[in-house]
Amino acid sequence: MVAQPLEHLRHSLAHLLGAAVLDLYPGSKLAIGPAIEDGFYYDIDFSSAELRGQTRIGTQTYADQKMVISDSDLPKIEKKMREILKSWEVFEKIDVTPDEARKIYNGNQYKTELINELEKNKQPITLYYSGPETSIPAKKSLLQATSYKPQAGFLDLCRGGHVEDVKEIDPEGFKLTHIAGAYWRGSEKNPMLTRIYGLAFYAKEELDAHLRMLEEAKKRDHRKLGKELGLFTIAEEVGPGLPLFYPKGAILRRLVENFITEIQEKRGYMPIWIPHVTKGELYKISGHLEKYDALYPPMRLPDEADYYIKPMNCPHFMMLYKSLPHSYRELPIRYVCTTTNYRYEKSGELSGLTRVRSLTQDDCHVFATSEQIEKEVGLMLDMIEETYKVFGFNDFHVRVSIRDIKTPEKYIGDSDVWEKSEKILEGLIKNRNWKYDIGEGEAAFYGPKLDFIFKDVIGRPWQLSTVQLDMNLPQRFGLEYVDTDGTKKQPVVIHRAILGSTERFLGILIEHYAGAFPVWLAPVQVAVLSVSDKQSEAARAVEQRLKNASIRAELNNENETLGKKIRGAELQKIPYLAVIGEKEVVSDMVAVRQRGKGDLGQMSVESFIAEVTQEEKAKSL
Repeated sequence: MVAQPLEHLRHSLAHLLGAAVLDLYPGSKLAIGPAIEDGFYYDIDFSSAELRGQTRIGTQTYADQKMVISDSDLPKIEKKMREILKSWEVFEKIDVTPDEARKIYNGNQYKTELINELEKNKQPITLYYSGPETSIPAKKSLLQATSYKPQAGFLDLCRGGHVEDVKEIDPEGFKLTHIAGAYWRGSEKNPMLTRIYGLAFYAKEELDAHLRMLEEAKKRDHRKLGKELGLFTIAEEVGPGLPLFYPKGAILRRLVENFITEIQEKRGYMPIWIPHVTKGELYKISGHLEKYDALYPPMRLPDEADYYIKPMNCPHFMMLYKSLPHSYRELPIRYVCTTTNYRYEKSGELSGLTRVRSLTQDDCHVFATSEQIEKEVGLMLDMIEETYKVFGFNDFHVRVSIRDIKTPEKYIGDSDVWEKSEKILEGLIKNRNWKYDIGEGEAAFYGPKLDFIFKDVIGRPWQLSTVQLDMNLPQRFGLEYVDTDGTKKQPVVIHRAILGSTERFLGILIEHYAGAFPVWLAPVQVAVLSVSDKQSEAARAVEQRLKNASIRAELNNENETLGKKIRGAELQKIPYLAVIGEKEVVSDMVAVRQRGKGDLGQMSVESFIAEVTQEEKAKSL
């Protein structure tokens, strides 16, 4: 979450961007300009804009000559922002009536829509003035906010949150980055606006550091590496957000999922299987049919109920538990399933593997008594700790999301169970000496939760694992167990995902390692290279010996120079190269090259197999 003072600085710069646009392109219609993580943006309608200083063509009006701006215009806008900033001294709030606000924004349908909503909801309507301190306009003589007039300052419809002193804004601490299209209020039914993005920090040094990080992130982009390394693709004919995995990518995801399966099944978690479609009645019981907005439309079958492709697994788990009678002696029951869900995410929000429409979850639901919560969550934390250690995710913190006790009506479940559960969750994290913070009011309405946020090697935060306590679905589905005294009680359900989503986890993993996976994760562990055609058969035999030892080997017997073969294998970031020349054939040896270390010299095939096998078992980074 963006720190509050920095958020104010970024929001102030959104106003500055708006002023610069109105100065350069009078008649533009400003829509919304919020602060976001790392910066700010402004959505703008340029359809009625003029270009200041532009010469009309013949008798055409500016409206006839449609205004289109691109990334190449950003330096000009940025320069204008710095020029305007020199004359700004204050941000001042001005309370106005709905009618006054509508008069000021007459002709701007976006601001007018917001004003009407504020009036309907009986919320205050405020403008913020920024400009010279000596020329603050009086309420009753406000000019229309359709162009920037330096002598009159800049007005924007805004609820506030700005720097207290304009001098807090470093003129070199911000940068406009790119332009994108954005539908008004995120709806495809509304007009497409131009969104101008900017980065902003307290000082130039912080901005420069962030830009270096972004440059490194480009090199690590999993979409770029996924193509270069032959891991996955997204085909238009299949659909956006529906990735297809090549053999190497399929091997990588299998390795990751198998690792999770191993660590949880040895701790008593039991695999189940659930179908990918269900009758709508299931989601009616769970409440998703009414509340969840990412459901795909129903499949309407003649003479049958509507069926839905599943966007989540929880209701299926509930029904599996409910289908059998249960005693306290059986609890906890730990069900796990790695299965794919399908969610209708907006196309503009999709991104490679990190935001998809088909997401595979390592989903777990534990049915337990309230007395078992501490032990069961502790077991989950053990698995998360083991996973993070193996994958090299050492820099992480935990957000303990709890209730807002001032609004108890927002939550369901027994207050005593909530209080006990929240203390248990915080205590478990505290006892492990893990970094954590408390997210007051960030709990789900059905229970408190833990969210794990780790930083990758270039400092970007990612939310991964989650543990959630649920007192809602057991109630909605009428789940029960027979307690020691013979009475029926309601279990607590603990939701848990370590990877979260396999696809998203793989996207993060590719970028974390920049595609250079450790031996145990590498889809191809060894590239076998023949020096010439004379060693082809010997190289093929070595490849087979490696495969027989369960080493993932790939042979390159192409009619190419050895240098080209080595270069190709290095570009594929393969951990080991085993070169077969005349000497190696005679002595049953291989000349070994290791990624990052270069030539290791000759070794026998059996010794090489032992070394690779040992490194794989150690799961070293």
